[in-house]
Amino acid sequence: MFKKFTVISLLGLLLFSCEKKQTALTDEEYSKLTDEQKRLPEHAVDGIVVADDRLELTLFASEPMMSNPTNMDIDDRGRVWIAEAYNYRTTLNPRNPTRAEGDRILIMEDTDGDGVADESKVFYQGNDINAALGIAVLGDKVYVSVSPYVYVFTDADRDDVPEKKEILFEGVGGEQHDHGMHSFNFGPDGKLYFNYGNEGKGIHYADGSPILDPLGRPVNSETQPYREGMVFRMNPDGSDVEVLGWNFRNNYEVATDSYGRMWQSDNDDDGNRSTRINYVMDYGNYGFKDEMTGADWRARRINMEDSVYQQHWHLNDPGVVPNLLQTYAGSPTGILVYEGKLLPEEYQNQVIHSDAGPNIVRAYPTVPSGAGFDAKIINLLDGNPRDNWFRPSDVTVAPDGSLFISDWYDPGVGGHAMGDLDKGRIYRLAPKDTDYEVSKPDYTSISSLINLLQSPNRATHFKAFMALVEKGEEAKDALETLYAEGESRMKARAFWVLTKLPNGNDYIKTAASDSDENIRVAALRAYRNNKMSDISFLLEMASDESAQVRREVALAIRYKSSPEVWQKLTEGYESGDRWYLEALGIAAEGFWDDYLPNYLKAVGSGWMESQEAKDIVWRSRASNTAELLGKIILSQPGRNNQPYYRALDFQSPQAKNQTLKSLLANAPEEDQLIILRQISFDPQNPDNQILSLARQTAGSIADDRDFMDIVSKYNLTDQKDRLEKLVYQSDSRQHSQMAANIYASIYGMTAIQASFADTDQANAINSIEKFGTIDNEEMAKALSEIYLDETKPLEIRTAAAEAARGYNSEPYLWELAKADKIPADLLPIVKKILLSSWNGNIRAEANEKFGNDTASSVDLPKLLTQQGDVEKGLLLADNYCLSCHKIGEKGIDFGPGLTEIGDKLSKEGLFNAILNPSEGMGFGYETQLVKMKDGTQFTCIVNSKTENDLVVKLVGTAEQKIYKLADVESVTQLDESLMPKFPLSETELVDLVSYLETLRK
Repeated sequence: MFKKFTVISLLGLLLFSCEKKQTALTDEEYSKLTDEQKRLPEHAVDGIVVADDRLELTLFASEPMMSNPTNMDIDDRGRVWIAEAYNYRTTLNPRNPTRAEGDRILIMEDTDGDGVADESKVFYQGNDINAALGIAVLGDKVYVSVSPYVYVFTDADRDDVPEKKEILFEGVGGEQHDHGMHSFNFGPDGKLYFNYGNEGKGIHYADGSPILDPLGRPVNSETQPYREGMVFRMNPDGSDVEVLGWNFRNNYEVATDSYGRMWQSDNDDDGNRSTRINYVMDYGNYGFKDEMTGADWRARRINMEDSVYQQHWHLNDPGVVPNLLQTYAGSPTGILVYEGKLLPEEYQNQVIHSDAGPNIVRAYPTVPSGAGFDAKIINLLDGNPRDNWFRPSDVTVAPDGSLFISDWYDPGVGGHAMGDLDKGRIYRLAPKDTDYEVSKPDYTSISSLINLLQSPNRATHFKAFMALVEKGEEAKDALETLYAEGESRMKARAFWVLTKLPNGNDYIKTAASDSDENIRVAALRAYRNNKMSDISFLLEMASDESAQVRREVALAIRYKSSPEVWQKLTEGYESGDRWYLEALGIAAEGFWDDYLPNYLKAVGSGWMESQEAKDIVWRSRASNTAELLGKIILSQPGRNNQPYYRALDFQSPQAKNQTLKSLLANAPEEDQLIILRQISFDPQNPDNQILSLARQTAGSIADDRDFMDIVSKYNLTDQKDRLEKLVYQSDSRQHSQMAANIYASIYGMTAIQASFADTDQANAINSIEKFGTIDNEEMAKALSEIYLDETKPLEIRTAAAEAARGYNSEPYLWELAKADKIPADLLPIVKKILLSSWNGNIRAEANEKFGNDTASSVDLPKLLTQQGDVEKGLLLADNYCLSCHKIGEKGIDFGPGLTEIGDKLSKEGLFNAILNPSEGMGFGYETQLVKMKDGTQFTCIVNSKTENDLVVKLVGTAEQKIYKLADVESVTQLDESLMPKFPLSETELVDLVSYLETLRK
């Protein structure tokens, strides 16, 4: 039995409700408010800058009516529905209280027409929807996304009390995780679109059976080509589920426009300024992980991209669909395509998006570019200049065309952290002096339904669509009139309904000859939806003048052998249009051995003189592609052949290695290094030709990283001098550490310990500092032999003690400290190391022994009022932060980048991240305990897991280390962050936070 809804009377509840219009405070007036005053609902609008002075932001609802909205929808009556998340990540935020009754789905309504919600109903409450990330209100169904389930609530009598709750999907990963199942969206074609982030892993029907693709492959992260976050489409009843895109990181929502095109945002690994907006081309791979191996984007590869942004999404790799736009640092959330008329013209028919990280709501006007698009950024709302607690979690369009924004309202966002449980806001953005008025919709007459079909509100659009489909032939004339006379997008909406009529395919063929390329695009998408099979039709469309249309033809032949159509499409390809090239690749998947030979035959024997032909070979996956790539490489010595070498990685390993070996005899000198890096090499059964070349080449390798890769891969023992030089003289801390580890693996500890015993004290200390970065038991023991030997100079012993850091070294140090064996003159140093240990158990035990629980003793409210010394904070960041984080070009790329952390976290959020690091671990930076089959174990960050390898970053290092999965017993995620609680005084904390606040775009 479901609980009856409760109605919360709000008489006198909201201070702002007595006066709807507010005059925003000036900067001077706002600066005089205390932080406590700034957080009050009556100053909520004052804290947000409205970029367009034609628009006005008003507060529709706030605490205590509601709190912590993760997602929002607006029904056809103009009521706002939200999913609340009070019970958010409770195991990772143990200090936060919980709501025993569970989280709520709320309905908020403005009953008196003043633009402010005055009534709130609890539609449903329970622990089964704790921290839900998605809500969609469509007719009498409410879709609620909360991994591992998607629930469908039915309210047939529309009394706001659901009669039943059913499981639509199960087995979705990401329980209590922001990267799990996200919200559902109604598309113009009558289907529902949805997605999950890279914790989703897979999806099953309610009976536990897996969802399969058209080739019978289960759709999960273990089945190629599917990886990471994915986009799906289905019928409203849950049938005919399709996977439309994959290899995203955390694609929070997917939006559709009236032509059926999909738009989406995606979050980068924290701190890498690589958040993106995607036009989602069906069946595409979007490049978060290596397509073939699943390796992390940091993994070294041939033709590696020049920028972190390009690297992050593998944009140089064949088989990766381009991004639409880079939005830099962010925590992207809700997205929609605004197809209303109330907002000014520049926002109409454009993507609008909220990003909680930089406290922003933006529009992204797009224009076609070849088979893809270009876009720019227009800011709508910005909380960063005034109130960086503004954390927009969703954007939704009301029936009147106004834009509603839900606000998580918190000092931080991401990493499972939650600093405030009680606040949350809903705003309305509309032209100035525009009242919020929603008339009761009439779904009985056809003329009214035609008007409602054009609503910018998706709940209204859905109900009108379904009603018109049900009316069938009775609605045909009115729909044909809208198709003939309507504006392009409304014409498309009429078209989609017409395709559902008994003669729907006829309308598809009519639309295919429309003068508007967007209608022709919709026609081809409808061709797929209606499961048409007409090769002559596709062959004709493959000659369309529009690259946008031809792109859709390519997508229409995915899974279907259509050599003539594909051949015709290649004739329209122009080199440089990566969208078109990827569409050709998507279409040819599974058919390359048929398509490619015929294509090259048609181009002729001089195909290598055509850049278009070389592009298509680069993208291809035919059985002879490796051989063809080799021919291209040999045909153009002295040119940049790295793209073609990289393309070999996407062919069969046997064909790749055969081609690389055949290239050796004729490869120019600059290519030999590439071949040595790329070709497979088994040290247990070495190829002497390859090994000999490695020895000959190593000494002339200019790039230090390339040099170390070759020395390590081929275990070259004759490069000792250059390795030593890198250890001692490299300007790069990362390169110095890497060289030290390679040196130790090749020459062992004996040579290193000899350098520790150098009679020149400065040399000995330098050696300890450089080689002491090696974190293993051998080094821990060697260092202890120095710092425990009180006959040695204090300076040398101090250097050895300072070097005794790391996951393997600190347990050794702690055992000595527990036994009181640490010499008194080194105890202050050892205390500092142990109290900020990577190992949480050591930190806790050391705190009991020495005492130093900074987090529990800090008076945070007092610290928030203080302004520290930025210069001193910079020095503290150099000392404590750069050993694991990058700030600009400085530091180690181990934890999340901090270059723009001041934009992401408020002052409170920064203090909490330092004092309670386990409450806000960045996604992808969680602590993993790896146990090996030989009995050893270690903690690390797992970057990726390929078919054969576990790729990790060990504590305090930027370099990736590879372990064979065959040697791994288990990998377990721990709740404790690898970031230690630093033993900082309150003054030091304030100085450090004051500096971190300055790190902005």
